[in-house]
Amino acid sequence: CRVKRVSMGQHAIPYITTHDGRTIRYPHPSIKVNDSILFELKTGKILRIFKFEAGKLAMVTSGHNQGRVGVITRKEKHPGSFDIVHLKDKSGATFATRIANVFVIGDAEKPYVTLPRDNGIRLTIMEDRQKRLGIAQTD
Repeated sequence: CRVKRVSMGQHAIPYITTHDGRTIRYPHPSIKVNDSILFELKTGKILRIFKFEAGKLAMVTSGHNQGRVGVITRKEKHPGSFDIVHLKDKSGATFATRIANVFVIGDAEKPYVTLPRDNGIRLTIMEDRQKRLGIAQTD
């Protein structure tokens, strides 16, 4: 789950709110907004924390680059507008998207979720065309 908010509740009890509406009380103090957490559904215990920082593997969950997977290279802060995060996929292509569209899924080399068939690499328009024509010519 992606952390949307870190707050203090009644009687100074810390809690976090995740992207899917869950509220987890007494989180680890190092958890910040935009971090991802892996937790056990039965007990609600946090098993692992994925910090939102450069060098982490992330997946784009919405926007034009939806479904792409890459390593976070840098973050840009834009006060009064949307913050931007730059990613680089395994093929070497770089792309940028809004920080709200990015979900950290693991360390730089090891994803903790099952990746899509193409490992989140999107072909360019020309590469896609050549691939389709190459397949069509062999049939």
